[in-house]
Amino acid sequence: MTVEQSHGTEACKQVDDGITRVFQLLGKRWTGPIVAVLTPGPAYFVDLRRAIPGISERMLSDRLTELASAGLVLREVDEGPPLRVSYRLTAAGAALEPAFAELKQWAQRHLPEGPGGGC
Repeated sequence: MTVEQSHGTEACKQVDDGITRVFQLLGKRWTGPIVAVLTPGPAYFVDLRRAIPGISERMLSDRLTELASAGLVLREVDEGPPLRVSYRLTAAGAALEPAFAELKQWAQRHLPEGPGGGC
């Protein structure tokens, strides 16, 4: 029997395709915080920028575009003056709220508090 034939089913395990797709989108830096800020309701671009310390305008714009393309965020233009752009979660984006709540609770129990630990 060769080495390839001797392994059990454990060696053949692969990550679920759904998990792979979720983390390809939500695992990108800044994406989770953006969704978390939008969970309570719509926010203007400037408010998102203020709520997420360290994110650049370019990165925020890129991530919002990705989330909109994935069907999780809706971009709405408020005709001015002044012209303002707001973002809100779609039904699919809002459906992430229970998962984010669970992740928040898990982090509070199992991860040490990092810098900027709260308001």
